[in-house]
Amino acid sequence: MILSISGVVLLGIVVFIFFRKDGLKASHALITALFGFYLASTAIAPSIKAGGESLASLLGGIKF
Repeated sequence: MILSISGVVLLGIVVFIFFRKDGLKASHALITALFGFYLASTAIAPSIKAGGESLASLLGGIKF
């Protein structure tokens, strides 16, 4: 749960930065959000979630 909340916050910050820098229009953000909601209800959603979790564990294992 913590990972998904922090991921949402991180993506929200990125979208906000793109929006402020005029690289992302409000209509593009809306369409992207709707696409994400529709994609979450498809059969490929578990694969996307597993890929995200795999990437998060890979990034979490990096030692500086």
